[in-house]
Amino acid sequence: MTLSPATDHGTQPGTGTALLSAQGVHVTFPGRHGAPAARAVDGVDLDIRPGEIVALVGESGCGKTTLARTLLGLVTPTRGSVIFDGRPLEYSGRSLKAYRKRVQLVLQDPSGSLNPRHTVYDAVAEGLRIHGHGGDEQAAVAQALSRAGLRPPERFFLRYPHELSGGQRQRVVIAGALVLEPELLVADEPVASLDASVRGEILALLLRLRGELGLSALVVTHDLGLAWNIADRVAVMYLGRIVETGPVEQVLTTPRHPYTQALLSVLPEAPGDPVVLTGEPPDPSRVPSGCRFHARCQILASGEAERAGVAEACRTRDLEMLTGDATAQVACHWATATAAR
Repeated sequence: MTLSPATDHGTQPGTGTALLSAQGVHVTFPGRHGAPAARAVDGVDLDIRPGEIVALVGESGCGKTTLARTLLGLVTPTRGSVIFDGRPLEYSGRSLKAYRKRVQLVLQDPSGSLNPRHTVYDAVAEGLRIHGHGGDEQAAVAQALSRAGLRPPERFFLRYPHELSGGQRQRVVIAGALVLEPELLVADEPVASLDASVRGEILALLLRLRGELGLSALVVTHDLGLAWNIADRVAVMYLGRIVETGPVEQVLTTPRHPYTQALLSVLPEAPGDPVVLTGEPPDPSRVPSGCRFHARCQILASGEAERAGVAEACRTRDLEMLTGDATAQVACHWATATAAR
């Protein structure tokens, strides 16, 4: 994937009041057989504004999928709240059903998302039937398929998933989300299972839908190259926390957190040698003291943090949770200390 923007990041599509907000969200899973509880999401503020695409980036196991599921109402926060359109998300059946019509999920693997025994028509119409759509079902399905780039839509009505290409199957999944006319999509690794030649088409489709329908989106990915090509803002997550966030050009061209720097360094277009992080991310049931990244931090290992006078703070002093606003922010003792000079 080429590291060049597919959208004009100089525009401000995501201004104004947030459409969806995580406010101090914690998700803790109880440990088994007396083991400590796992802090999967450990205090997160994140805003998504109307018409904005936000990329949530991090390694596997960092908590990004759990956070996405919490924003969808599939997981109830242990603490904190999810706010949609100015109101706290309610977890009662009727309220949650209405919410899920307005906020739709696009899964990573279209083969796993589609029932092989259902035709394309039935797959797309399923949401309409669940929510008791009272209008013209066939017209709604045709419109959704057309918006997803499957034209003429009637050609696909009676086809089965195994008769489609991977890109076409992903378009059917997207059509199934669009048929309910949502305001926000949560796309979990939306192109990870696709061939490189098809990924650009699906990303271009998501950008076109934002332009045509005013959709907002949260794109969950481990790929910073994808974030550059599609997002207005990026939030980098590590061990349950957002450690850096801001406009995508600012974060990805001048990363301040050592973790963001390491993730960017392995892209094919990145200058210099890749940063090899030592070890695996810590167990979320045993979050280390101090900065949760310090045991793997290349800045601390190189002595730069010591020279900046923050090495002890890195090891012992926790950092404040980043706020959910649109400014560039970083949770790093070294980045804060060196920026002040």
